[in-house]
Amino acid sequence: MRAVPVLAICAMATISSAASAQEIDWKKVDEAIGRSAAVSGDVHRYGFPRTDLTVTLDGVTIKPALALGSWTAFKPMHGGAMVMGDLVLLETEINPVMAKLIENGIDITAVHNHVLRANPLTFYMHIGGHGDPVKLATAIRAGLAASKTPLTPPAAPASQPAIDLDTAQLDQIIGVKGQPNGGVYQFGVPRRDPVSESGTQLSPAGPTGVATAIGFQPTGGGKAAITGDFVLTADEVNPVIKALRSNGIEVTAVHSHMLNEQPRLFFMHFWANDDAVKLAKGLRAAIDKTASAKS
Repeated sequence: MRAVPVLAICAMATISSAASAQEIDWKKVDEAIGRSAAVSGDVHRYGFPRTDLTVTLDGVTIKPALALGSWTAFKPMHGGAMVMGDLVLLETEINPVMAKLIENGIDITAVHNHVLRANPLTFYMHIGGHGDPVKLATAIRAGLAASKTPLTPPAAPASQPAIDLDTAQLDQIIGVKGQPNGGVYQFGVPRRDPVSESGTQLSPAGPTGVATAIGFQPTGGGKAAITGDFVLTADEVNPVIKALRSNGIEVTAVHSHMLNEQPRLFFMHFWANDDAVKLAKGLRAAIDKTASAKS
């Protein structure tokens, strides 16, 4: 893949992404990566849930949609596309996957934990790249093939599993409308100000990984296991840590996901298993410490 200088990328960002999107043969991208995309605006996002893994944390068997969903998103830019993503890997898979990605021109932007005490322990490899979208898709699939990530697209469920929670109340507290996904109730809370990576604005925020992500997995009796990540500027990190911890929510990681984003961002992961409404109020208190958009 031909490297594109950052200054050139910034100049390219002024060109309409709509024109670039028309130049991309998305069917070929789908074929290269091995599945169809979820399309939001001009972003094509591909999910690779780790349905092969049975991961437990504090006695909770984690659903793939809660914390085991690898993904990669493509956004058109002049001359091709930019790609970003997050791959869920076992410890033994990190080096084989990394070697294959590097060999094929994909950048590694972070490797770290998101949760604590999981069995088996899972790690998360964040990736990025620019260039021909079919070549990028081929490279990502080759990298995933070095792990045990299922590469055959999962069958679409006949219906979504029931969410045994008062989702209307959760919506009201969090301040945005959630969506059920594979037995997990998910929220995406975007920031008020735009986020860019290498000069390209990352929008929509949720599909490109720069909205605060929150998942509720029912654990019975009105309780839920929650995890996700807050998207924060530096001055928001400690106020949010304090808000989460004072509401019984464990902070499990603070780190970067990208390399050239503006503004500089930190991602804070969290975990708790308690009364869902109580946890929602704690999360809302933390969101209130951030420059997040409100519906």
